[in-house]
Parts: sequence; C-alpha cells; structure tokens
Amino acid sequence: MSTGDTILLGLIAGATVFIGLPFGRVGGVRSSLACFLNGLSAGILVFLLFDILEHATEPLEEAVQAEAWGHLVVIGSLYVSGLGIGLVGLGHLGRLWRERSAPAATPGPGAMAVAEARVVRADALRMGVSIAIGIGLHNFSEGLAIGQAAHTNEVSLALLLVIGFALHNGTEGFGIVGPLAAAGERASWSWLLLAGLIAGGPTLLGTLLGATFSSVVVFVAFLALAAGAILYVIGELFAVGRRLSREITLWGVLAGFGAGLVTELVLVAAGA
Repeated sequence: MSTGDTILLGLIAGATVFIGLPFGRVGGVRSSLACFLNGLSAGILVFLLFDILEHATEPLEEAVQAEAWGHLVVIGSLYVSGLGIGLVGLGHLGRLWRERSAPAATPGPGAMAVAEARVVRADALRMGVSIAIGIGLHNFSEGLAIGQAAHTNEVSLALLLVIGFALHNGTEGFGIVGPLAAAGERASWSWLLLAGLIAGGPTLLGTLLGATFSSVVVFVAFLALAAGAILYVIGELFAVGRRLSREITLWGVLAGFGAGLVTELVLVAAGA
C-alpha cells in the first residue's frame, strides 16, 4: 500500500470526529436537554474507557500466558504509569486552568456576575479540550492499528479498521461538546476546529507511525494515557450532572454507553 493511500486511510478515520462538533454551536438549550447531553457525553466516555482498558490489558495477559515475565514488567509498568500520568496530569492541568480563569476582585455584584459567567464558559471549554485530549490519545492507538495493517499490506483489514473506527469516532464529537451544551455555551468555529484536530489528528499520526514499525510498548503506553485522561474527565462530567439532575444524567449515561456499544458491534460485525 502506497504512502498516499495510507495517509488517506488515516485522514478518513480521524475526520469523522468532526461530525458531532458543530452541535457545539447550539446554545440556549433547555436545562433538562443540557443535562441529558452532559450525561450522554459521560456515557460515551465510559464505554470508551471500557474499550480502551480491554485492549490495553490484552498484551499483559498474553505476556502472563507466555510466561514472558521481563516483557510483562516493562508493559505493566507503562500501563500503570501511563494511567497515573493521564489521570493525575490532566487533573493538575485542570487545576492550573481553573486558577488562571478564577475571577479577580470586582467592584460590584454586576461585575461579579459577569466574571462568574466567564468562569463557567472557561470551565466548559476546558472540559471540552480535556475530552479531546483523551480521545486523541485513544485515536492515536487506533491509527497505529491501521498503519500496521497497511504496513503488512493487509489491505482488506486496513479498510475494515478504517470503516469501523470512522463509525466509532463519529460519536466522539458529541462527547467533546457535551459540557458546552450543559453550560449553555456556544463554541467558536475556531475552537471546534482546534478540538477536532486534537481529537482526530492523532489518528493520522498514529497511522503514519504504525506504517513504519510495530510496537506493543507504544500501543499500551498511549492506551493507558488515554484511559487515565478519560477517567479524569468522566469524574468531572458526573460532578456537573449531580448539580443539574442526577436522574436525567443517568439516562444520558445509559444512552451514551448504548451508542458506543452499537458502534463497537458494527465494528465487530464488519470483521475488524
């Protein structure tokens, strides 16, 4: 498979993230719908976390079965450290963002209300970027799988992977803009473009790298980083949902998890 064909596969798989992003331009939705969308975002990420950990754990299980203890120590260490870095690192970054957006002393209640509104918007945008980072790390590992299939000239497998991942990634854009809907905020087109590049761009990078060489170590490391980042974001989304409506949030989580499951089953049915 030529380099141009490989690049095209990576672009197609990553570009579908942009499908749901324009929804971030919809502002002023009802509070119940905003709460449901926040839960939907959390549900999509819960399924994504489940899927990521399943694939990241497989190499560890294979090492145990093969009694390759040295290899197990290496990838096991990456698994744990990657999970911790993704979780704690994104949490630390979130704290820094909050400190930067905290309102300074204001002369009156009107000015304070404006400052607080800016903090709400900043928090929603921060959460969206955090979700995009977690998804981008996951999509990098998907790109590795596509690139490795292309590298071994398994054209049919590469095409199946692209179709399946493209369908799966189509739901992730809604997950990114869910916090904006919950806060009643509208994202700018430039922010949506940036979020899409953060989430979808790594698919192409992973495809190009995977077409060059195959590495279980890199695969596990990026999956673990993605799992940690997504775990942090899920906690934040549930905190927002509790403030809005616990019941509606749970229905949204169920719907989001179901959407992720359906796309995964389509991927399995395609044979990828």
